[in-house]
Amino acid sequence: MAVETIAHDWEFDRFDDGSQKIHTEVQLKNYSKFLEEYTSQLKGIEEALDDSIGDVWDFTLDPIALKLLPYEQSSLLELIKTDNKVLNKVVTVYAALCSEVKKLKYEAESKFYNGLLYYGEGVSDTSVVEGDSQIQMGRFISFFQELSCFVSRCYEVVVNIVHQLAALYNSNKGATKIIESSGVHFQIVYEHLGELLVVLLTLDEIMENHGTLKDHWKMYKRLLKSVHHNPGKFSIPEEKLKPFEKLLLKLEGQLLDGMILQACVEQRFDDPGEGVAVAKNSAFAEEFASNIRTIFTNVESKIGEPSEIDQRDKYAGVCGLFVLHFHIFRSVDKKFFKALLDVCKKVPAVTLTANIIWFPDNFLITKVPAAAKLMDKKSLQSIRVQRDTYLQQRALTLTKDVQSYYVFVTSWMMKMESILSKEHKGSLSVFCSSQGILYAYSISTIIKTTMNMYMSMQRPMTKTSVKALCRLVELLKAVEHTFHRRSMVVADSVSHITQQLQSQALNAIGIAKKRVISDKKYSEQRLDVLSSLVLAENALSGPSTKERRLVVSLALCVGTQLKTFKDEELLPLQLVLKKLDLISELSERVKLQCDCSFLYWHRAVFPIYLDDVYDNAVDAARIHYMFSALRDSVPSMLHAKHLESCDQLLECYDKEIMDVFNEHLLDKLCKEIEKDLRLSVHTHLKLDDRNPFKVGMKDLAHFFSLKPIRFFNRFIHIKAYVTHYLDKTFYNLTTVALHDWATYSEMRNLATQRYGLTMTEAHLPSQTLEQGLDVLEIMRNIHVFVSRYLYNLNNQIFIEKASNNKHLNTINIRHIANSIRTHGTGIMNTTVNFTYQFLRKKFYIFSQFMYDEHIKSRLIKDIRFFRETKDQSDQKYPFERAEKFNRGIRKLGITPDGQSYLDQFRTAHQPDWFVPDLEDIVNFEELVKEEGLSEETQKAASVLDSVLGDLTSNSAEGTEYFKMLVAVFAPEFRSAKNMHLRNFYMIVPPLTVNFVEHSISCKEKLNKKNKTGAAFTDDGFAMGVAYILKLLDQYLEFDSLHWFQAVRDKYKKEMNAVVKEQNVQSASQDEKLLQTMNLTQKRLDVYLQEFELLHFSLSSARIFFRADKTAAEEIQEKKDKEDAAKAGDASDGSTPNEPASK
Repeated sequence: MAVETIAHDWEFDRFDDGSQKIHTEVQLKNYSKFLEEYTSQLKGIEEALDDSIGDVWDFTLDPIALKLLPYEQSSLLELIKTDNKVLNKVVTVYAALCSEVKKLKYEAESKFYNGLLYYGEGVSDTSVVEGDSQIQMGRFISFFQELSCFVSRCYEVVVNIVHQLAALYNSNKGATKIIESSGVHFQIVYEHLGELLVVLLTLDEIMENHGTLKDHWKMYKRLLKSVHHNPGKFSIPEEKLKPFEKLLLKLEGQLLDGMILQACVEQRFDDPGEGVAVAKNSAFAEEFASNIRTIFTNVESKIGEPSEIDQRDKYAGVCGLFVLHFHIFRSVDKKFFKALLDVCKKVPAVTLTANIIWFPDNFLITKVPAAAKLMDKKSLQSIRVQRDTYLQQRALTLTKDVQSYYVFVTSWMMKMESILSKEHKGSLSVFCSSQGILYAYSISTIIKTTMNMYMSMQRPMTKTSVKALCRLVELLKAVEHTFHRRSMVVADSVSHITQQLQSQALNAIGIAKKRVISDKKYSEQRLDVLSSLVLAENALSGPSTKERRLVVSLALCVGTQLKTFKDEELLPLQLVLKKLDLISELSERVKLQCDCSFLYWHRAVFPIYLDDVYDNAVDAARIHYMFSALRDSVPSMLHAKHLESCDQLLECYDKEIMDVFNEHLLDKLCKEIEKDLRLSVHTHLKLDDRNPFKVGMKDLAHFFSLKPIRFFNRFIHIKAYVTHYLDKTFYNLTTVALHDWATYSEMRNLATQRYGLTMTEAHLPSQTLEQGLDVLEIMRNIHVFVSRYLYNLNNQIFIEKASNNKHLNTINIRHIANSIRTHGTGIMNTTVNFTYQFLRKKFYIFSQFMYDEHIKSRLIKDIRFFRETKDQSDQKYPFERAEKFNRGIRKLGITPDGQSYLDQFRTAHQPDWFVPDLEDIVNFEELVKEEGLSEETQKAASVLDSVLGDLTSNSAEGTEYFKMLVAVFAPEFRSAKNMHLRNFYMIVPPLTVNFVEHSISCKEKLNKKNKTGAAFTDDGFAMGVAYILKLLDQYLEFDSLHWFQAVRDKYKKEMNAVVKEQNVQSASQDEKLLQTMNLTQKRLDVYLQEFELLHFSLSSARIFFRADKTAAEEIQEKKDKEDAAKAGDASDGSTPNEPASK
């Protein structure tokens, strides 16, 4: 072994300096860090892919909800099992009665209250047709029948509860005792009895406040009278009418006369058949009164306090029990009656359901008149005064309340979010959840009481109060949403908390049980106590269902006698059970307290609320809460029975809310955004003061960051709505006024930049969509067209000279192409024909002008002068001669509109259209040879070339329109009889001087207010000059004048002189003279530039007419082409059989 050990030791160096350990730790740390990052990455991917895994639930999007309410599978008989048979029976009876009360209450709240409340709703006042009311009531009769059965059932349950309680507390000495009841107080049973009486009281109040229902009932009865007189007309057997009328009378007496509760308390409780004495049972009377007082004491201490939860409802129950006690035993405790009325000073009114408000003082005075007589009138009057005071104080304190609750609720929400975050799962405290419910209860009470009291007492409410109440509604929904967002974590925590509370309760009961067992004095009463404690333990050892908690409460009513629990033990136990109730019904209570279905009756506040949201856009997101509150009334509307289908009511409500929303928010928002965009784009017009420091500024962009709002079966997306409105408006207005396209395009861009709206491009072009003027139309009125349109050579476009509209019409190649496409290529011949006719007329005037003695003599003189002096003037025609000619013509006289003969001659030009050249098509055979492709490819290319050649020659035939127009006039122009036209080239220089002066004056007019005669282009003149020079074959003669060179020299010389003068004058510092010099220099620049432009235009125009060749050269070229063609034909004819032999 020793040898082995040594060998093992020497596997590594025996010296350990700890570095290995450090290295291992570093690696482990790195690995754990990697694992953490990887896990969080996977979690992120998982959450991104699957919404349902996320911890946060969205109230508006969830297709499913999580119900936390545990469901009891066992029956009451199975739950209540001890060896004490008598106790079992007692507890079972009371548990069954309490469960029955809860069921009846649930049925009333969900079905009957809503059915009655919504009667008559969903029908607009304007569209009511005669007979509609009776039809509605007809549909409603079956509902009344059901309600009648329900009320009868309630009466039976009340009688049964009273009998069961009276049997337990029997003052008759001879009667056998069921159990020893001296220290047993079934307070919970009395509470349930009170709840049932409140249900009947609520039905009475609904009937009392329902004017529409009563009116329709009267109309229906009147209708029945008519039917009674003429049953044949309505095809109803007479024998059926009588029973129906009796049924109606019964229903009216039972339900509509406000006697539902009264009839219940006035029932005959002493029934000899039952063998139970009630009215004469003094022990029961005392027990009844004692329980009422105990319940009242518990309620009074909490009512009106911040920790109040359901005390108001219990107070209504106490009042109901007091009235029942009075009607059974006919005794009044004046002191207690006064105490009941004193609560009214703290709580002036109680909301029973929705918009039904109940005034306890009125109720007690009418139902217990004997006690009311004992009270002095002043104290009763003071209660009514207190009501008014309460409303006035509430109006003053509402804003403060809102601020304080705002802080409370938001801080609570933050606590909830932090506690329920992923790190602290399962640690939701009872305090946090109960705190949320307390806030919800307080806020709900303030809203309901204030709104309903204002409505009931018909007092006007200020806008400030309305806004404050709406803020409270939002807070209420915020509480609900917080619970809902964390449904998963809350559900997880609730089960832990209930288990913890159950174990605390079991511990307390266990201690008491040991105490009972340790006491050796056995008696029936002690056995009852022990059995009840065992029963409570059994009930607590399971899920925290309603039934089990009820059994625990009933068991402890028996188990707490004989001082089983010490005082310091009993109070904590009661507190634990209260908490258990609260936590077990957490989601139900949250839903109940945050239910805003009462807003349906106060929807008149909605427009004011929307105006407030619009004015304070910063916190626009709160609108989600308000819509959530408005949605709450939808489930209750489904119980409406007076319409064919409850969908009618829902549609009516939906339409009403949406109309208000559109009017008070969406439409205002659209208009405001549009106005802002318009004013921003038109700032140059200085429309009004838009300084935000003076007129204030509303940032409406907050509305566009809102998530879509859920309402009914739709989502309202404010951003999309406004975007659609602007798109539609901009598009429609652009179609009406196309010249405004740029403005709306700018507004669209601004909307994207400023508000983040994704606008749709209108795709409306910046010019007209139609094909423009038709060629045939132009040809038919060619004289009008020539006088109204100018030509631009660079863009190949005609532009209207002047127009009454805000835009100028244009005609370009696309328009001409459209016309050709419409009419076919045949119109080209017509066009050339029209042009020929028009030119003929114009050339006649042209010939006359040139023949005029003044012009002819001056031109001959100028030609002679140029020939004599051209050597001295460097072969250039002097600028001064041209200018002198221009001025000389003006002296001959001018037209009324200020035009000289030369001006008129200049305007006699004719622009034309241009057709593409088909001679420059690529030779494919040459390209293929260059690339060195195969022989087959070369053959294919040569075939393609020959096909294209044929097509080209066919389509080009007769399309050289300029050539045609030149060919038709040239012989005539060049003939001997028109020798006077040979002087034309000499008039071109003065014509250009005249044109440049005219052109500059037109361009200057563009910047003036009166734009008559303004133009920025007129290349038709250059085209006209080039055409006539071609006709007369005078290009060489014109070029020999070197005219444009002479112009350039003249202006350069003058500009140099001005610069020299400026240099001289700058020394003398004469500002005025310098300014004049600058202006002169500018004018010379403009003239030179204009002459250069004309030179370029003329050069371009000459290319169109192939003016690089003289007439003689063209004839020679034509001859050469013909010879070449003949030679080609001869070579083709010499080898006719070669292809065949191949």
